Amino acid sequence: MFKNTVKDLLETALVERPDLFLIDFSISTDNHINIVIDGDNGVLVEDCMFVSRAIEHNIDREVHDFSLEVMSAGATSPLVNKRQYNKNLKRELIVRTASETIEGILAKATETDITLEWKVREPKPIGKGKVTVKKQATIAYGDIVEAKVMIKF
Repeated sequence: MFKNTVKDLLETALVERPDLFLIDFSISTDNHINIVIDGDNGVLVEDCMFVSRAIEHNIDREVHDFSLEVMSAGATSPLVNKRQYNKNLKRELIVRTASETIEGILAKATETDITLEWKVREPKPIGKGKVTVKKQATIAYGDIVEAKVMIKF
């Protein structure tokens, strides 16, 4: 009952703010509510406060004893929602599938798959030396075991 109430309040808040979306939601046995959100344009502290208030201000503390934590998906967190790929276009990702690991620039994200591009040095077909070749891989979301944005300084 309590979980359904919290879930309904969370869904209402996210409908009110369509630029935000849910990454993770859990309630522990001691009523600790943990919510992780992300946004099409990133997440500000004000966004976390909005979601927190939407839940906290609509549950009677006299009836339910709970703690609430609302946070954004971290920069090093794996991508788990298709919308996260769209917001990370043109950024470097490392994508692990069951058979390989590919590091490249996220060139395209569709409803069914992503396209990574990268450059590699390969031997010339004729003669000595190497030539830079542009490679591309299209990976279905279902084949992705883990995808992370590469943070470069």
